[in-house]
Amino acid sequence: MKAIVYTEGGGPEVLRLTERPLPEPGPGEVRVRVEVSGVNPTDWKSRTAGPQEKGEQVPNQDGAGLIDAVGEGVDPARTGQRVWIWEAAWQRPDGTAQEYVVLPEEQAVPLPDNASLDLGASIPIPAMTAHRALTVREGDPTRLGPGALRGRTVLVAGGAGAVGNMAIQLARWAGATVVATVSSPFKARLAKAAGAHHVVDYKAEDAEAAIRRVAPDGVDIVVEVAMAANARLDVSVTAQNAAVAYYDDGADVTLPRRTFFGNLRFQGVLVYTMPAEAKRDAVAAITAALADGALRVGEEAGLPLHRFPLEATADAHTAVEKGAVGKVLIDV
Repeated sequence: MKAIVYTEGGGPEVLRLTERPLPEPGPGEVRVRVEVSGVNPTDWKSRTAGPQEKGEQVPNQDGAGLIDAVGEGVDPARTGQRVWIWEAAWQRPDGTAQEYVVLPEEQAVPLPDNASLDLGASIPIPAMTAHRALTVREGDPTRLGPGALRGRTVLVAGGAGAVGNMAIQLARWAGATVVATVSSPFKARLAKAAGAHHVVDYKAEDAEAAIRRVAPDGVDIVVEVAMAANARLDVSVTAQNAAVAYYDDGADVTLPRRTFFGNLRFQGVLVYTMPAEAKRDAVAAITAALADGALRVGEEAGLPLHRFPLEATADAHTAVEKGAVGKVLIDV
């Protein structure tokens, strides 16, 4: 089978196309014929650091395809099932940038009939990150569903990004009022297409005043992409006992004093190291949202798709590293 591998850290030039033996699933595992691989920022960042162990590393955590073989202890009826894949390459040498991948069966989640493989490959890390960010406020449900966030106002920073897009869609599905911030009219259109009730272009208007106009009592949950840049704004527009969930790994942050007076909670979000129960809740909620048709991709859903063939995986990584607006997919 064909696979993309790297054996040392570096730029996209370390990625190379190779032939590998077809892997066999062990106990509790499934083999998935990967149709589409999704690229996330952590994929290129991991590549620059190099393989976790000596030998070949296949990049990319996310993907979608069909189960074509199962190991001992796995229901044989899963053969032929369409699935979405999460954390394929986390602490493992086998990501989704290859024609077949073997992984624990719980990391190959059944994809509802109404959901495309493109959608399946686009959602895992972004939607799991968004779900965690939307469920860390004290007293709120830890698993989203219709009505779970009714009465809540959610602020999504960077509403045109992949996580921002999924946060908007999941929050809408859960019944929240959604405000999104963006940096251009084009990104405003994408955030609106994703379902944001209100969109604020922070480069064209006073973001604090605009957010306060639509949420005079403050927002309850902030899904934050740039904590260092936005901490002061976030604190200024939050309600008492709000949660600010941030998923960037940028600069150190100094928090304003109102953080203390507002009983605000700041929660870092990294899918790979979040509690196992939070991962299970995210997978269950995302699967339910997919079945409800609540998650979509494509420009009409606010998340343009950018496609690359397997042999151009290096170009796909470069596109993500350079900040492509939308979701980068690899046709395996």
